[in-house]
Amino acid sequence: GEQRGERVTFDEFHAEKRSSVAKLAQFIDGDDSGVLQLSANLGFLGRDRSLPDAIRAAKAAGFDAVEVHWPYDVDPAEVKAALDETGLPLLGLNTDRGDVANGENGLSALPGREPEARAAVDQALAYALATGARNIHVMAGFAQGAQAENVFVSALEYACAKAEPYGITILIEPLNHYDAPGYCLSTTSHAEELIERVAQDTLKLMFDCYHVQLMEGDISHRLARLKPVIGHIQFARVPDRGPPDGGELNYSHVFDVIR
Repeated sequence: GEQRGERVTFDEFHAEKRSSVAKLAQFIDGDDSGVLQLSANLGFLGRDRSLPDAIRAAKAAGFDAVEVHWPYDVDPAEVKAALDETGLPLLGLNTDRGDVANGENGLSALPGREPEARAAVDQALAYALATGARNIHVMAGFAQGAQAENVFVSALEYACAKAEPYGITILIEPLNHYDAPGYCLSTTSHAEELIERVAQDTLKLMFDCYHVQLMEGDISHRLARLKPVIGHIQFARVPDRGPPDGGELNYSHVFDVIR
């Protein structure tokens, strides 16, 4: 659901440099050894090649999983074949953004667009089932106020009801107001309120350290406190969304908190 992210190719890094391209990666839960596993975000990484080939390149580069943004123009059978070939799990995908040419970035909080928002959830769920994706990020869109929030809650209730029988998690992600001004959801505190209102175990928070630091800060305490509702974690250098080798956050410490 990001508004910003530069084009990077797999030829620009090797497996031993995974940490330096972490703006393109997301965490899966560490194993019992405390080793953190990395997932290549193919919404940013590998856009110089087809999605199936990007999955293969992620495997060759040493990543442990992949995830995508909007893969809907690619046959899910081709994606599934590449996942099976590499043994990489697909962690998740996003619901459709709507009319991108006119600046839309999600449909689920837009009053009057409820049928399209539900269709976007149905589309994402069908793709997730065809590819084995574990999570669906339901994108809210640019809308503000009580009506928009109520529309978003209804959309999340619909998504959770649809996803729950298949064991698929629904994610919501606060986006910062520098990159996505006017987005319906911009703070973890607001996300907590929404999760409490929906009251479904299927609904979790996607905690992006980059967005959270820009909007709220206090990353270590927030990660610890929000752990019960976090379903996925992202990270990048702040404030420029580069590799996590500098900037405002000490990721060596943050990674220890996640472990």
